Amino acid sequence: MKKRLEGKVAVVTGGGRGIGRAIAMEMARQGAKVLVNDLGCQTDGTCISSAIAEETAQAIRSSGGIAIANHESVATKSGSERIVQSSVDQFGGIDILVNNAGIIRDTFIWDMSDEAWDAVVKTHLYGHFYCTRAAVTRMLEKIRLGTQKKGRIINITSHAGIKGGPLFPAYSAAKMGIVGFTYSCANALWKYGITCNAVAPHAMTRFVDTLTENDLRRMAESRGVTEAQSIPIGEVKDKLFAPPEAIAPVVCWLASDMADRISGEIFAIRAGRVGLFSHMNEAILAVKNGIFDLDEIWDLMPILTEGHSEQH
Repeated sequence: MKKRLEGKVAVVTGGGRGIGRAIAMEMARQGAKVLVNDLGCQTDGTCISSAIAEETAQAIRSSGGIAIANHESVATKSGSERIVQSSVDQFGGIDILVNNAGIIRDTFIWDMSDEAWDAVVKTHLYGHFYCTRAAVTRMLEKIRLGTQKKGRIINITSHAGIKGGPLFPAYSAAKMGIVGFTYSCANALWKYGITCNAVAPHAMTRFVDTLTENDLRRMAESRGVTEAQSIPIGEVKDKLFAPPEAIAPVVCWLASDMADRISGEIFAIRAGRVGLFSHMNEAILAVKNGIFDLDEIWDLMPILTEGHSEQH
């Protein structure tokens, strides 16, 4: 059987552990040459180690794949450009970019510092921007020369962005920003043969370890897990989160030639479940000729919002 990504070059940021590692490994198994980028930091962005990216790249090579390691930061313009340039220098170009690198600083909005907010937004939102701009520039150069026909951008968003995580104001803001960024890039790049999609994983990663047992049980309860308050916490995690390997097949499909017509879509992935989010359209609508005055709004809004909770 032909490998599904044969002949492709992929860059996976945050590819040293968790979801990124699973994606990098699967893309290599499917025939892609992979640049594994990872700064090698803790979940909060501290304690850098260059060994993390190399470990995954070595695991790919030991399995017969082709991979190189990269330790640059996606949170800087120069770092992101060097990531993409390394792919061009070593593999001749870039066909696929998976924007996966991320950190988290979990705290309520009233306790969040400027530094924590900046670090999270820089890594996620700026990281997606810097890497995508650098990758798309290289893709478009080759497409215009006729030496490349298509490109793939796959972003990693989160349910914390789409639904809102109370402990993650910066993370939620950045991840929802990635949704808008995905839509914008998809609209701009479609005519050049470059698609841009995003996935929102429910996966067991190091970020899960930052949540308290109470947080996890409340999350499970809100998602309809029966006996969420009494079953062992390990079972709660298993019901909430898939292993990272569950995310990789969807990302690989989006990176493949099968997904030529798919762009500007957001996918949800859980264990045994793949979903497609609808675009943010008006679910309930009231219309009239002219504008609503204040008295009309006071009468209308209770009807319009009936049945909608203050919490999601």
